[in-house]
Amino acid sequence: MKQSIHIYVTSDIHGYVLPLTYANNENADIGLAKTAALIKENISNHLNTFLIDNGDLIQGTPLTYYHAKIDQSDVNPMVHVLNELNYDAAIIGNHEFNYGLPYLHKTIEESRFPWLSANIVHQGTEKPAFGKPFVIKTLECGIKVALLGLTTQYVPNWENPEHIKGLSFLDAVETAKKWVPYLQSKSDVIIVSYHGGFERDLKTGEPTETLTKENQAYQLCMEVEGIDVLLTGHQHRLLDGEVNGVTIIQAGTQGTELGYVEVKLDGEGDSWKVKEKRAKLLSVSDYGPDQQVLGLIQPYESQTQKWLDQPIGQVDGDMKITDPMLTRLKDHPFIEFINKVQMDAAGVDISSTALFDDHSEGFSKHITMRDIVSNYVYPNTLKVIELTGQDMKDALERSASYFSVNEEGNPIINPAFSIPKPQHYNYDMWEGIDYTIDLSKPIGHRIVNLMYKGKPIEKDSLYEVVMNNYRAGGGGDYHMFKGKRVVKDISIDMSELMANYILKRGTIQATCDHNWRVKVSSFLQK
Repeated sequence: MKQSIHIYVTSDIHGYVLPLTYANNENADIGLAKTAALIKENISNHLNTFLIDNGDLIQGTPLTYYHAKIDQSDVNPMVHVLNELNYDAAIIGNHEFNYGLPYLHKTIEESRFPWLSANIVHQGTEKPAFGKPFVIKTLECGIKVALLGLTTQYVPNWENPEHIKGLSFLDAVETAKKWVPYLQSKSDVIIVSYHGGFERDLKTGEPTETLTKENQAYQLCMEVEGIDVLLTGHQHRLLDGEVNGVTIIQAGTQGTELGYVEVKLDGEGDSWKVKEKRAKLLSVSDYGPDQQVLGLIQPYESQTQKWLDQPIGQVDGDMKITDPMLTRLKDHPFIEFINKVQMDAAGVDISSTALFDDHSEGFSKHITMRDIVSNYVYPNTLKVIELTGQDMKDALERSASYFSVNEEGNPIINPAFSIPKPQHYNYDMWEGIDYTIDLSKPIGHRIVNLMYKGKPIEKDSLYEVVMNNYRAGGGGDYHMFKGKRVVKDISIDMSELMANYILKRGTIQATCDHNWRVKVSSFLQK
């Protein structure tokens, strides 16, 4: 007897349900409402289905921020949608921790599906912290399908320690080696859903990033025998294919694609063998939003939109971002504003921050909450850490590696910061010190004229610097920050700190002291 099973996966939805961008409420081919239309059409045409979310579901938009921070009285809006779509399981992603463990536990309790992660355990034990490491679904035809959940083990390098207190993050590959043989004896097909991505080129096996174990998908394919299908995410890439006999897929971000894997088997009763597999990405671009999902989310969305349009203050001057590349090449009033907020909250005079993505528009004259949450998209808190002058120099060199120089002698983005995933958030701009990035020099030797209060920064001297919690933990390959003494921990989200800063003043000044510049042979910031 021949049978097929049909696996559908969403990943890295990041709070997007409606097909719009919150900065301006313009339509976009994104969101779980459109994905839902695609899911319903496909599942209605198939028996033997398995519907999975691969993590990073409950954080990322004003909708999810409003629910987490302003009004938690109802069911989590993302869970509400997944419940109605009859998801079989979801995986714990790294951003599931952003609002703290009580919020995550509330979210899980509201879910009619299990949340899986075999490698997140209670500290000092091997007991999975969120109940189930796997599920086994017996289909009507008798085929048993096992789903093992895994999460990138790199979470402690980014997350606020209070948000992961009492948890340990085990090696994903070693955890899979433990569970996959066990599941082989219990099932006919093994799916591993891993909230992590590929660290190597899928064809050559050459490393595509620093091998920190943040992404171990290639290693899972090569070292863990018995995996039939590997669902991946975290990197926001669009991937389908096969690695070492394992069928793989990664479905992008914000619901633009639905991942689909078909597995064909021969057999009957308790004896089934996998004969053929194929993976395919299905685009939502030709689908309108599902009306049921729109109805479910409307009460949440209505309250969110009212909150977003609340006026907070105004700008005297120009804080608009018209060219994100130019903002990273030349000191900009909006970046200086974020650093000022951080320094004000922390009570220190050195700060670093990033322009997180190329969609940030800065502030126009009149500022609303929409402006804040659309520009500062992560629920970061702040830390003040103690650094040596050498630590600062090393961090600045890491940031300076963001740039390459093309044949015309102009600065461009180093492919290491754009492939396989855009990493604009890993280029920092500092306030409170003076420095020049000289792109005529090789990577690692680009920072010149590094000064603090008019004097050269001494490599052994100590300085207190405020930055977001992700960076302070070493996130983004800023290893020089790991393990540094934490002088102060500011537990209020940056979006709230920004709003409070503006509300207190009413009007903020668009200032720019040009304390840093980027220089190449044919390009000089003035």
